[in-house]
Amino acid sequence: MKMPPDMSGQGAMQGAGPALSGAVLDRLMPMHLWIDASGEVIRAGPTLQRLAGAPLALRAWTEIVTLRRPRATRRLEELLQMQGGALKFTLNARPEIALKGLVVPLPGGAALLNLSLGISLVDAVGRFDLTSSDFAPTDLAIELLYLNEAKTAVVGELRRLALRLNGARLTAEVEAATDMLTGLANRRALDDALGRLSASSLPFALMQLDLDLFKAVNDNHGHGMGDAVLRMVAAVLRSHFRSRDVIARVGGDEFVVLMVDFVDRDHLLSHASRLIERIEQPMEFQGVDCRISASIGIAVATLARRPSCDVLLQEADIALYESKRRGRGRATFYDDWQRRRHGPGDTAF
Repeated sequence: MKMPPDMSGQGAMQGAGPALSGAVLDRLMPMHLWIDASGEVIRAGPTLQRLAGAPLALRAWTEIVTLRRPRATRRLEELLQMQGGALKFTLNARPEIALKGLVVPLPGGAALLNLSLGISLVDAVGRFDLTSSDFAPTDLAIELLYLNEAKTAVVGELRRLALRLNGARLTAEVEAATDMLTGLANRRALDDALGRLSASSLPFALMQLDLDLFKAVNDNHGHGMGDAVLRMVAAVLRSHFRSRDVIARVGGDEFVVLMVDFVDRDHLLSHASRLIERIEQPMEFQGVDCRISASIGIAVATLARRPSCDVLLQEADIALYESKRRGRGRATFYDDWQRRRHGPGDTAF
C-alpha cells in the first residue's frame, strides 16, 4: 500500500521549483488537497480535515469533495482541464458547506487543489470555532469576518435606533391624542374618532358630561384636590363604559363619550342615571370628602339621521345645558329639548 507523506511535516511536494515541506504547505494552503495521478489524496490541509471531521489521506478526492461548477465530473483529467478557472465544490461530509477551488497540475499527472470557504465562511467559523491559525496568512477571511462583525454591529445598532425612534414616534402619537392629567382621550382624539364614526354607517350616541359643583372643589380645597377629583371621575368613566367606547376629556371638567351601536333611549337614560349616581358618591382625597354631581346631554346619530360632527356636538351641548337649567344632576336628550319647545313632556330625570 502506498503510504502518504508524514503528516507531521516531513513529506514534501517536489516540482520543477524548490520542494515544499508538508508543514509549509499546510500553512500556505490549510484547505488543500494533494492528489496523485490515480485520484487518491496524498495530503490534506488541517483546516479541511477539521471541517470534514476525519483524516482525508488515502481517499479518492471524489469521496471528499463534489465538483458542482462549471460542470460535474469525477475524473481527475477533466478536473485538470479546468485549471485557472473558479470552481465550486461542496464538502461531502458537510454538504451544506460551499467551497471555492482552484486546481493546478503537478508533474506526473498529479494535481494540487486549493480550497477556501466562500459564502459558508461566517457559518463555518461559528460552527467549528475556527481562528486565524486555520487560515492562510494571506487569506482575507479574517478581514471579512471583522467586516461582517462590524456590519452586524452597525445593523444591530441601526435596528435598535429604529426601534427607539419608532417607539418615540408611537409614544409621541399616543401623547398627542391623550389628556395628560386623566389618561383619557383628548379633543384631537375625539375629533378623529367622531369623524370616522360620522363617515361610517354605524349608529352611535354622543354623551356630553359636565361636572356640577366642581368649581367649589377648586375654590375650597385647591387645584390639587380638583385634579385628584378629575382623575377619580376618569376612573369612574373607564369602569362604566365599554372598551370600544371613546371617552375623552375636552375641557376643564367636561367629558364626551362616543358609544357605538348603543342608541336605545331607555338604555341610554338608564346608563346615564347609574353614571350620575356613581359620580355623586363622596370622593375622598387626603382625608377630605368631596361631593360633586354631573349633568349630561345626549345626541344620537342613526342610519336615517346623520348630522355633521359639529351639529352633533352642538346638539349634545344644548341638551347638556338644558339639564343644568332644569336643576343639574340629570340627563336630557336633544330631541326631548326640541319637543319641549313646542309642548309639555319631560324625559329628563
